[in-house]
Amino acid sequence: MNIKHTILLSAIVAATSIQVQASSHREAPNVTRLPTIDSTDFYAFRSYEAGRETYVTLIANYIPLQDGYGGPNYFAMDPNAIYEIHVDNDGDAVEDITFQFDFAQASGDFALEIGTGENAKQVKIPLKNYGGVDASPSAANFSESYTVTKIDGDRRTGVKTTGMGGMNNTFSKPLDNIGDKSFSDYASYADGFKQNVSFGNGCDGRVFVGQRKDAFVVNLGKTFDLVNYVPLDNGSNQSNSNDDLADKNVTSIALEVPISCITGQGNGVVGAWTTASLPQARVLNPSATFTKPEVNGGAWTQVSRLGMPLVNEVVIGLSDKDTFSASEPKDDGQFADYVTHPTLPALLDILFRDALGAPSNIAPSNIPRNDLVTAFLTGFPGVNQLATVTGSEMVRLNTGIAPTTAAEQSAFGVVAGDLAGFPNGRRPGDDVVDIALRVVMGALCHPVDLDGDGTATDDLGLCTPEDAPVGNQPFSDLAPLDSTYVDTTFPYLKSPLAGSLMDPS
Repeated sequence: MNIKHTILLSAIVAATSIQVQASSHREAPNVTRLPTIDSTDFYAFRSYEAGRETYVTLIANYIPLQDGYGGPNYFAMDPNAIYEIHVDNDGDAVEDITFQFDFAQASGDFALEIGTGENAKQVKIPLKNYGGVDASPSAANFSESYTVTKIDGDRRTGVKTTGMGGMNNTFSKPLDNIGDKSFSDYASYADGFKQNVSFGNGCDGRVFVGQRKDAFVVNLGKTFDLVNYVPLDNGSNQSNSNDDLADKNVTSIALEVPISCITGQGNGVVGAWTTASLPQARVLNPSATFTKPEVNGGAWTQVSRLGMPLVNEVVIGLSDKDTFSASEPKDDGQFADYVTHPTLPALLDILFRDALGAPSNIAPSNIPRNDLVTAFLTGFPGVNQLATVTGSEMVRLNTGIAPTTAAEQSAFGVVAGDLAGFPNGRRPGDDVVDIALRVVMGALCHPVDLDGDGTATDDLGLCTPEDAPVGNQPFSDLAPLDSTYVDTTFPYLKSPLAGSLMDPS
């Protein structure tokens, strides 16, 4: 491997050090009360579907931990919120482009005639469908639609362009996967909601919003029970049974646009993140109706934010989590102490020093973690650093690095020689949990395998092995993930799990 590639690889790999740990489900106290605007994961990557390599895919997932059987009302988006995907292409940590999604709901008001003769009455049904929806779309008693707007400049005052699907600016969202009796072929039904969208000026792509199988994999329950397992993989400990999200769905906002649509006049590296906002005032209607359960007013107020996953959960202190949710990347200097003096390694030391038989502190000792400041807040020159450097937290994607086909992807991304993987953006099949566990405990202080030859011989020079006494250990949450867990075509996340299955007999 030549020197240029070595520098490029080492810089990207270092960016894994604290930016992610796992999926951002219920990441702050306030959003636990507002699940419809709770962002769970954000993905940004060069599209790797055949023939779409010149596009970028952005996926913002919301409404965490959905059970397929969660009826009768399932998991609609909030019609009084706005959901946004922001892109910074010049490095000032301020959005240059925003894609804003605004949802609406409608009831079919379907009724059945109950009784006969003069006793007959039309009575509205309580369910979202009264028959097989994919065989007869008119059987749906509930629908969601949305508009998507491209905003150039400030997300509130910039120039707005309405996304068009043919002659229509309104797009439809499929019903959730209620079950096999309601949908004989849900995957085909949902495919019909993948739609072309045009914002003009060559910014023509595809959009899909709907329920999908949660692509994230994590040993969630035990991890937040003080890491109630020994997080070491000896080569045989990986098991799908450790994935607590194996039976969960999520709602995805997926957008695919040409690279040229988002890079602007920058250097080809973009930063991206997702937010959800609500009106500042919400007054409940004491006589609530379907169309008016409340009255909303006032300025839009950001209540959810997500770039790299689990930053808010395991990096930001508990009392600052809601502040982070409401903040913008340009103001992330206020959270710098959580990067220079990270607490996660110290917590793992408390939990596992004895289990690992270590005589003293196992957390990396190079405090302050100036290497993490570069990785977490600024990016690396020539790799994932934007044209201007402003300390901020976001997913950074170098659009000049070609995508890797699904069959050739490594779940460990750049550390395994796959430059198109995490942390150069994030793909659904990247195992960010295992990467982060190892790096936060000092893997980059030891030689690593940058060129994918199977041997850990590449020294990054960021710190020394003495700084990280257990940095060479194979830390893992023991829940495997790779590109086979997702699809190879837009929107990449698999069809959602059904709420019920037909009796095979």
